[in-house]
Order: sequence, then structure tokens, then C-alpha cells
Amino acid sequence: MVTLTSADNALKTLYLGVVAEQLNTAVNPLLARFEQTSSDVWGKEIRKLAPFGINGGIGAGTEEGELPAPAGNNYAQFVLTLKNLYGTIEISDKAIRASADSSGAFVNLLQAEMEGLIRASKFNFGRMLYGDGSGTLCKVTAASGNVLTVDSVSNLMEGMVVDVLGSAGKTPVVSARRILDVDRDEGKVTLNGSALTGTVSAGDFLTVQGSYNKELTGLGAIFGDTETLYGLERASHKWLTPYKKTSATLNDVTIQRAIDALEETAGSVADFIVCSGGVKRAYQDYLVTNRTNIDVMNLQGGYKAISYNGIPVVSDRFVPKGTMYILNTSDFHLHQLCDWRWLEGDDGRIIRQTPNKPVYTATLVKYADLICDRPIGQAMISGVTEA
Repeated sequence: MVTLTSADNALKTLYLGVVAEQLNTAVNPLLARFEQTSSDVWGKEIRKLAPFGINGGIGAGTEEGELPAPAGNNYAQFVLTLKNLYGTIEISDKAIRASADSSGAFVNLLQAEMEGLIRASKFNFGRMLYGDGSGTLCKVTAASGNVLTVDSVSNLMEGMVVDVLGSAGKTPVVSARRILDVDRDEGKVTLNGSALTGTVSAGDFLTVQGSYNKELTGLGAIFGDTETLYGLERASHKWLTPYKKTSATLNDVTIQRAIDALEETAGSVADFIVCSGGVKRAYQDYLVTNRTNIDVMNLQGGYKAISYNGIPVVSDRFVPKGTMYILNTSDFHLHQLCDWRWLEGDDGRIIRQTPNKPVYTATLVKYADLICDRPIGQAMISGVTEA
């Protein structure tokens, strides 16, 4: 007979390892390249010494003259607060009792919930890698009834629960609304609940419920225009500013110029290129037009990619339109307090009843954030005309 205890044990022993593996390696090709480590985690913060520039204790001299004066490495301290990443499954008491006498039925029920959790976690975790930490999904351009017209739907999916914040941020004007429909052709999203006209206006923006300014510090933060990064002022630390180029036309010369700039400026060797789908198609059009063979590579995690001089070029739905990132992935580390774990109560149970409701929940958790050791060793080409 299936009980909550047996279900609890199944989540701990059978599902946790599979879920962690899926979320660590199968989210997207970019995450699979990043090292995940528990180093430099101090309490609730990541504090990391990042070297910049070169050692100054080098010089030439005479046979009997003085040796060069020592001048050690330059270091700056990065400081980030660990982000709290959660994923929750919910099973009703009725469903548990209905399948109590059939282990097969209960396994199917639990399997379906876990697969749904993995899909949702992959979607949101993958999205965060390209965000700036604010959690902004899109901006509203118009509101009519329950339908919002937005500037992009690439970060949206049916079933997501979102907040709508005013253009100044801080307090949501609408909280915990579920997305019922996404019109990808018209750029519109329908939310449940009462009408939004008069409450939501142009310039407001959507975030995942309760997540404003609480998400991973992704590529959007590194290549953004904020005054600070990892607690340091960009104005007094120029090496925090990556290479950025605007070019409507994408070709081998444009890409090579960015790669050369990284090598000449920072001694950084690019090993991964990720772009939007339209940019990837534009590059493929360029290759076909110039009668160049399109080489295909096999990547870690079972992914495939086209190649630029041996560097994989992949597309991702969450990369901003018209944008290509050229990265040295060895500079990126996902610092974590621990790997994915189930949130446990004082009694060690992970499946718990929701107060005053006939449902049981279990929550997956990870405390982590992403740091790039050398922002100056990364490049972005934007404004590319997509195909």
C-alpha cells in the first residue's frame, strides 16, 4: 500500500539524483559548460578574490644590478548574496487516496508531477542565465481586459504565475496571476482573474511571482549598463566592462574581430558562442551564400551545434533578439551552498500538508549564484539583422 512515508522515501532516494542531474546538465548547452562549485561561499554570501591585470614583479637588468622590485597580483573582491531557487510540486489528498491501493498508479502520478517540475525548472533556470538578476520577463505596451500586449513573449509560457510591477518597480500592482494563454504571433498574454485595464499600463513589467531582484546574476548583468557589478564600481574597475559591438551584418570578420579583441585585451580564449535563433539563421545564410561548409559538433549533454573555427555556435530562445555572445566559459562558475536538495521539516519529512488545505507539497531548493571572473574576457555583438 502506498503511504506518505513511502512517497517521501521515493522522492529522497529515487528522484533527487535524477532531478539534480537533469537540472545541472540538461538545462541548456551553456549551463553544461559552467563549473559548479561550493568554494568561496561564506554563510549567505559569495566572496571571491578575482585577479585582474598581471603581476608587476617582472623586469630586465644588468648582470650585477638589482633585481626587479616585487609587485604581486592585483585582486578585487566580488560579493554576491546567494539566490534562493525553489521548485514545488503539489499532490491532492484525494489523488493520494485514490491511488493508495495501486503502486503503479501512484508512481505514474508522482512521475507526472516530477516531470512537470523538471520542465518548469529547466525553463526558468535557463532563462535566468541570460537575465540581469531583476527577473524582468517582458514590458507591457498596452492592456485591455485580461490581455496584455508585451514587447517580447520569449520568456513567457502558459501556466507561469507572474506579478506585474509598475514602471518604477518595488511593489507589484498585480500579484500572482497565472498565464492562461500566450499569443506568440501577436505578442499578447492573457492572465486569469479580474480585468487589468486601468490597473496595468504601458511601461509596467512582468516577473515570476515574488522574484523581482532575486534571480541569478546572468549575462544580462555582465553586459548591462549598470554602474556596479558584483559590488564593484565599473567606473573605477574598467576590466568589469566586456567587449560590446553593434553590427547589423554578421559575418566571419565581425566574429573574428571580437575574438581577437578578447585575446589582445584580456588574453581570453573564446570557447563558446551562443546567440538568438534569428542570429544563428543569419549566420547560416551567410555561410550558405559564401558556399562554406557548415560543420556540426557534438557537445556535452547530447547537444549539437554548428561550428566557427572549432568554436560551437548554439542558439537559445532566451538570448535577446539580434544578439550573439562570445564567451570564455572557463571564467564562469556557479557558486552554490549545496546541490539541489529537498526542503525538509524538523521531522525530516519532505512531503507536508499545506495548512488548511487537502493537498501535500514538496519543495526542491538550491542556493547559488553565477560569477564571471573576467568580464573583460567576454564579448557581445548586438543589433544583428535576424533571418
